[in-house]
Amino acid sequence: MTSRPDTSFTPSSAHSSHHSLPHSSPISEHVEEPQQSPSIGRLVAALMAGAITPILDSTIVAVGMNTLVAAFHAPIATMQWVTTGYLLALALAVPFVSWAQNRFGGKRTWIFALSLFVLGSVLCACAWNVGALIAFRVLQGIGGGILLPLMQTLAMQNVPAQQRTKTIANISLPIALGPILGPVLGGIVLNWLTWHWLFLINVPIGIVGLVLAALYLKSDAPTSHTYNSGASLDVRGAVLLCPGLAGLMYGLSKSYDVGGFGRSDVLVSTIGGAVFFCAFILWAMHTGDRALINVRLLRLHSVSVASFGMLFAGAISFAGNFALPLYFQLLRGDSVLNAAFFLIPQGLGALLARFFISPVVERLGARLSCFLSMVLMFVATLPFAYSDAHTNLWFLGTMLFLRGLGQGFMLIPMMSVAYNDVPIALMPHASAITRIVQQLGGAFATALVAVVLTLHVNAVMPVRGFDQAFWVIEGFTIVSAIIALFLPSVKTEQKTLKTA
Repeated sequence: MTSRPDTSFTPSSAHSSHHSLPHSSPISEHVEEPQQSPSIGRLVAALMAGAITPILDSTIVAVGMNTLVAAFHAPIATMQWVTTGYLLALALAVPFVSWAQNRFGGKRTWIFALSLFVLGSVLCACAWNVGALIAFRVLQGIGGGILLPLMQTLAMQNVPAQQRTKTIANISLPIALGPILGPVLGGIVLNWLTWHWLFLINVPIGIVGLVLAALYLKSDAPTSHTYNSGASLDVRGAVLLCPGLAGLMYGLSKSYDVGGFGRSDVLVSTIGGAVFFCAFILWAMHTGDRALINVRLLRLHSVSVASFGMLFAGAISFAGNFALPLYFQLLRGDSVLNAAFFLIPQGLGALLARFFISPVVERLGARLSCFLSMVLMFVATLPFAYSDAHTNLWFLGTMLFLRGLGQGFMLIPMMSVAYNDVPIALMPHASAITRIVQQLGGAFATALVAVVLTLHVNAVMPVRGFDQAFWVIEGFTIVSAIIALFLPSVKTEQKTLKTA
């Protein structure tokens, strides 16, 4: 084990449907049964091949950040925008996915987004200075931001209700594989290739994804009879929501820099973003199905409960994934790459959960499955609130594996339940809502944990800061467990499936 470094915490150490609905009609309580795709397996393979590129990319680039700093001779504060710009673009693209799918069709939108991501990857590899690299990372982020919610929508629109949990588990495999494969691929690139391959590695994977999408995604070009196909873009909604999301995400991401929430740029960005975000919600409630995102869907029990659940699930996942690598780096003195390898058991647990979640949810229901997963995550995270630099690594690895299992069993039922009461034509809006609240929950919780670490981690008593940080995560877990009790029971879900 390497010698313990300075344990002062700094930010740089973190690394369509063809169903026709009247425009003025209220949300239907009847959920249409989709026409089953000729091959669900081929659909899932095409979606997974495309979605794995942005997930792998974020992990690989995080591992190679120090290499990029040296290659471009840029300060850390500037180079951080390679990640910040990407994450902001990822969030800002989400609200436009519903409109794009209704206007151009899901298949066309998917191929466009994946092509944009591949093009952005090539341009990143050709970047001549840090400014160009940041700009091309934003381009990548726009493509990735479209792909991830659209993946959920296309899957849910093309499978029967009875297979939604299993399908969600399958298409989310890249999310579990990313933390496992990303550090390995990043390490290979950094040891034997140049920094350009941090981005070029996306190109062959993306090309395979484009070929599979062209072959296996169902053509769904909108017609004059398609729901909302001729609707114009909600420009007023975009003007309100984009600065709202950008302000909140930026403010929260910078809240743990020197000065924290007391800094003027953080305060202005966060408060301004919150005001714009609330103004969009009021506008969208008034506008209804013409809004950029139809927030009236939150009147449906499935969407509202799943959205609150995803808010706190995002908090648990993002904050945990932020604190755990720092625990190994700052408290135990491990390198960034070693810390990533120590986290592999958590990824393996999340991966394994994908293979068992469907029969478990079918037997226990979303409510009990999610509640028990929260209990498992609470128990598996608890040792980190009491551990120190000498705690047995095998024990911690076992706890991380159990935490990964709980994370897989927590997210998938919530994602599936969100679509229970939603008409097929409105599923893109449900995907956007759950994706946005998950990102906001993750950003807020990460900022809170980072502030705790900044205030309390020091060279004399580093353990104390991590103890408090993990108790913050445990608090989010308790709240999430309470929300899980409001999810549908197994009897309610069986009734829904029979009437679907």
